[in-house]
Amino acid sequence: MSLKNLWLLAALALGACGGTADPAAETDAGLEPSGANDAVVEPELVASDPAGSPTTGRFELGTHYLRLSPTQPTSSSPDQVEVTEVFWYGCPHCFNFDPYLERWQETQPGYVNFVRVPAVWNPLLQLHARAFYTAEALGKGAEMHSDLFREIHERGNMLDTAAKLQEFFGRFGVDASTFTTTFESFAVQEKLQRADELNRRYRIQSVPTIIVNGKYTTDGGQAGSYDDLIALIDELVATERAGR
Repeated sequence: MSLKNLWLLAALALGACGGTADPAAETDAGLEPSGANDAVVEPELVASDPAGSPTTGRFELGTHYLRLSPTQPTSSSPDQVEVTEVFWYGCPHCFNFDPYLERWQETQPGYVNFVRVPAVWNPLLQLHARAFYTAEALGKGAEMHSDLFREIHERGNMLDTAAKLQEFFGRFGVDASTFTTTFESFAVQEKLQRADELNRRYRIQSVPTIIVNGKYTTDGGQAGSYDDLIALIDELVATERAGR
């Protein structure tokens, strides 16, 4: 069985929301800036590392995580280790994993920079990604993040139109005009284009997916459980920190 098939089976065992085999296949062309394909270095997901890889008695490259080759650039400062989650508000597995990440963030030292990147492989995901960046632009990202998940998964409101999102943002004191202006702004569109590029760079095929320092990618299915995934993140962060 191929490495790709093993990875997909592992994701399904724990649960993940999947996209297409080609991470760019269903992306709205409107997200892609002119010349974007020329700028993106398309990495491979590999199960070995000629330079050596961090292994312990608990986690092993090729089984519990994969390496992005080549390593992708990060947006964090050189003295920080970047941990990125690629997610979708409509994904039940992202919803279930989110409390683990929230608790994990509370214990992290200053040299760890946690970044969320929304998945954007179809129009509904792009709509939710735009909502994520709209909340961020309005300074309400932290306040609204968990509520966006709960609105979909506990209240059954899929937030699948701009009108529904406008009403939802109104509960947080955002008037209709401010919502529309921000939601349709060039700044938010730029963020969506960047998310699209990162989805491609990280070879995203399902969510939630974790990327450590642009180098290692993993998820709950590969790690074995969400508790194991958090432990694996910590080990990879420690390895990257020690290598600086």
